[in-house]
Amino acid sequence: MSVIIEKGQRLRADIIKHLYYKKVLSLTDLSKLTQKSLPLVTSAVNGLISEGYILEQGLAPSTGGRRALTYLLNPNHKKYIVAVAMDQLITRLAIYDLSSSTVIPIQMLDFDMTDEANNADRLIQFIKKSIKISGLSNHDIIGVGIGMPGFVNAEEGINYSYLKVESGTTLQSYLSLKMDMPVYIDNDSSLIALAELNFGEAIDLKDVMVVNIGWGTGLGMIVNGKLYRGSSGYAGEFSHIPLSDSNNLCSCGKRGCLEVDTSLLVMAQKAETAVADGAESSMQELFKDKSKHPGDHFLDAVVNRDPLAISILSNAAFQIGKGLATLIHILNPESIVLSGRGAKAGKMLLPPIQQAINEFCIPRIAEQTTIKLSSLANDAELLAAASLILEHSQFE
Repeated sequence: MSVIIEKGQRLRADIIKHLYYKKVLSLTDLSKLTQKSLPLVTSAVNGLISEGYILEQGLAPSTGGRRALTYLLNPNHKKYIVAVAMDQLITRLAIYDLSSSTVIPIQMLDFDMTDEANNADRLIQFIKKSIKISGLSNHDIIGVGIGMPGFVNAEEGINYSYLKVESGTTLQSYLSLKMDMPVYIDNDSSLIALAELNFGEAIDLKDVMVVNIGWGTGLGMIVNGKLYRGSSGYAGEFSHIPLSDSNNLCSCGKRGCLEVDTSLLVMAQKAETAVADGAESSMQELFKDKSKHPGDHFLDAVVNRDPLAISILSNAAFQIGKGLATLIHILNPESIVLSGRGAKAGKMLLPPIQQAINEFCIPRIAEQTTIKLSSLANDAELLAAASLILEHSQFE
């Protein structure tokens, strides 16, 4: 492939990516975002219009001069993205069109990643079955983006923690081969941070920490407007900072990790123990329903202002705040976003986290950082898994 053709394909991909994130843009907007000349962008946009990827939206609002034409991705263009969001226990799948609208209801699979029976082949079967339900052909699908927990090297397509495959291949290569389409994987907390950067509370911000409150406690870091991965791709292992006063063993094999006090699994276990010991709580009835995970019942109890659930949540959130106080001293972020499944708890997360920051952080530094609740919450990982495809596809 010649350098000129490769650059042209990259520009096309960048234009589609920016329209996917920003929805409606003018040629001038696209020129600034892609850092390419207006004639080059105009030519690429015209080509994408002729292929059905882009539509003219109409004139932009008046700013005093000539109103510019604006463009958006064509929601009726038959190209789709499969997004898969995995956590330690549940895997969800959405299929999006180019306007980020879902094609079918979100598909769910109970998938305990610590169970060896739940391997890459079972994940592949789930994805193929979901595509079949959608009625789409593989030709219509641009690719599959997957967010998953664990030590994920996104560049090499390897998850060192889960879903081992035969030696000589990577998880990403194995999935791509078996499904006969492009597949990209990334760490769930990194993806949630990207979702907040592109769709949520971190839009237009430069330095942000995004806390993924889920079955574990993850962190994605935005530094200078970009996801920060560290020298080998594993930056953000917030949950393994040794801040716990307990001697409980963490899933990583070490003791004292923040996660043993702050994960939703731990909160739900504490709630179940308290209820079994006779504590009065609405969770006495909720936990009898085995169709939902106790962690989800726990969050429901928090939302409904159950005193026991709120007390357990507050203790965990205080520990999260203690960990964040340490990171504020190191990174001095302009904002911290609370995201992931646990963001469903809403404003009840804020007081104990803020209390810990007030107690452990130097005021002059702490007052520069705002704490925000994600508006994406549990959808964040799915949205970012879809954007993995936008980041990698060339749209030839």
